[in-house]
Amino acid sequence: MFNITKKSIQWGEETLTLETGKVARQADGSVIATLGETSVMANVTFAKEAKPGQDFFPLTVHYVEKYYAAGKVPGGFLKREARPSDKETLTSRLIDRPIRPLFVEGFKNEVLVICTVLSHDLVNEPDVVALIAASAALTISGAPFMGPIAAARVGYSNGEYVLNPECQDMEKLRENAEQRLDLVVAGTKDAVMMVESEAYELTEAEMLGAVKFAHDSLQPVIDLIIDLAEDAAKEPFDFQPPDYSDLYAAVKAAGETQMRAAFALRDKQERVAAIGAARDAIKAALTEEQLSNANLGSALKKLESSILRGDIINGSPRVDGRDTKTVRPIVAETSLLPRTHGSSLFTRGETQSLCVTTLGTGDDEQFIDALTGTSKSSFLLHYNFPPYSVGEVGRFGPPGRREVGHGKLAWRALQAVLPAATDFPYTIRLVSEITESNGSSSMATVCGGSLSMMDAGVPLKAPVAGVAMGLILEDDGRFAVLTDILGDEDHLGDMDFKVAGTEAGITSLQMDIKVAGITFEIMEQALAQAKDARMHIMGEMAKALTAPQGFSQYAPKIETMQVPTDKIREVIGTGGKVIREIVEVSGAKVDINDDGVIKIASSDAEAIKKAYDMIYSIVAEPEVGKIYTGKVVKLVDFGAFVNFFGKRDGLVHVSQIENRRLNHPSDVLKEGQEVKVKLLGFDDRGKVRLAMKMVDQETGEEIAAEQAE
Repeated sequence: MFNITKKSIQWGEETLTLETGKVARQADGSVIATLGETSVMANVTFAKEAKPGQDFFPLTVHYVEKYYAAGKVPGGFLKREARPSDKETLTSRLIDRPIRPLFVEGFKNEVLVICTVLSHDLVNEPDVVALIAASAALTISGAPFMGPIAAARVGYSNGEYVLNPECQDMEKLRENAEQRLDLVVAGTKDAVMMVESEAYELTEAEMLGAVKFAHDSLQPVIDLIIDLAEDAAKEPFDFQPPDYSDLYAAVKAAGETQMRAAFALRDKQERVAAIGAARDAIKAALTEEQLSNANLGSALKKLESSILRGDIINGSPRVDGRDTKTVRPIVAETSLLPRTHGSSLFTRGETQSLCVTTLGTGDDEQFIDALTGTSKSSFLLHYNFPPYSVGEVGRFGPPGRREVGHGKLAWRALQAVLPAATDFPYTIRLVSEITESNGSSSMATVCGGSLSMMDAGVPLKAPVAGVAMGLILEDDGRFAVLTDILGDEDHLGDMDFKVAGTEAGITSLQMDIKVAGITFEIMEQALAQAKDARMHIMGEMAKALTAPQGFSQYAPKIETMQVPTDKIREVIGTGGKVIREIVEVSGAKVDINDDGVIKIASSDAEAIKKAYDMIYSIVAEPEVGKIYTGKVVKLVDFGAFVNFFGKRDGLVHVSQIENRRLNHPSDVLKEGQEVKVKLLGFDDRGKVRLAMKMVDQETGEEIAAEQAE
């Protein structure tokens, strides 16, 4: 009934298995990839013909985590998987980016890739497994896919690269321990296709070494996929790339001169308008048959690409007049908004980010429900890209995949320089509003975000800057690496290579390419140019701000205190009664964790002090010989009970009230009276012994022993 093909290799510390033929047999390609006990099923289907008039490649990738994979029930009211989480969105992009360039040029049939996590052992991350499964499913599907590709995750600990580090090791990266890198690389047999990373100030040489290590490590996986395909691949789909050379010749003849003049304009809006006018003029010169050709869009893009790329590769200035290494003019400002906790405006050429930082308390932390368990995040970065930023009218709504991806890239770049939670107990929310865009708004977010957080008083370990690099790679091997690319150069070029970091090293690296891979020579040059650009950008940022500023008067103040874990119950009280009373009386927010760390937050310093004192009185132990102020709570024949330390009462024996004989404590005391007492010690039963006669009731000063007699 089943025609099962199964292949396995030892990969690092685990066994990697690819299996097809048993599940989802109606899909064009279906593979279950298993690493350890983490299994991901990838299913591929593709339309056998393109929709009429379609001028783009409709590839859709979905990565889905099923909670049953880790033996969990989803949270929330619905109790089923709903909208994609950020992790699912980011992994979908991770898979999409390296496979998209490997489809045969001109293939415009719809392709759907769905990767489903079936089992998660909480040791091996499923994202790399999903990418491998997707590549294998595409390779055996018969689709015109020029793969296979494979992927590998690399860590860097104690000066050594680690293949496929465990999930718990990656958690150390978040804690800034010895693990300094989380890198995912996808590549073919000969070249790197995609890089995604979060790092803790690694040098360019260390990052390049990590990419090389990953590329070498994924080679056995490519061989495994080829081995699977030799036994299980379907017949290749009969697809011939369209020949639109005659159409391109007509387009070029009709508008090359006008299009070249449009690309010579240095202002973006003027250039966009002129390119649109040139397109209209070309279409006006074409026949009805040529206008109805589905490849007209490709022909127009090819003309634009040949002009922009040809000028650059031949040494001419770029469209805005720069050479290949110059960064656009930068203006950095801080403290723009009066009521926010921190703000900045970072402008680089025609790209601009308005960044706003808000400081919150532990109540503002984000809960993250994932297969590995529920966790909390105290650093939130939200990136918004409205249509007006590029002068367009378009959909305005919740963030899409692009916003989530760009925001996460900036988050990774800034995460490495944040202070430890024990040193800075705030929740940080950073919002980047992209108000203008012409290339690399995510890197503008990194620069603006760094300034905004310092403006809010966040003690960053160092400022962070980022830059986007581009590439023009010709068939004859000539290439040009471009610093600080424009939108046109991103759209018509071959690479988007983003590097962010401090003066000490790289904190994030992301690379996407549109050709069949780049060499390490090109990558090395791109990293070197990016470092020079990063240093220049940080110099421009320093003109606005060089160090963290003081807190805004509107930001909450937070004080932390550590209490013994056996005292936590006393601070909280039965049903939370005590901690609620502290909050109500003091007016401060109080948050306590299982380790006994208490955060007290308020914009009023007096409220913080009051809450602190109330908690201290509960958890602290009274000191023998110290003088306290208390209240008489009960009078008895043999003395007075005084509440002197939080809820702690002690007995002042009638002989210790005054230096004279009293018939009854009521001769000089009444309930509710405030008195000053000295702690004498504890009796055999642990009862507290207090004295009044040793303390001057007016001043609170201790009376000399001879005077007390």
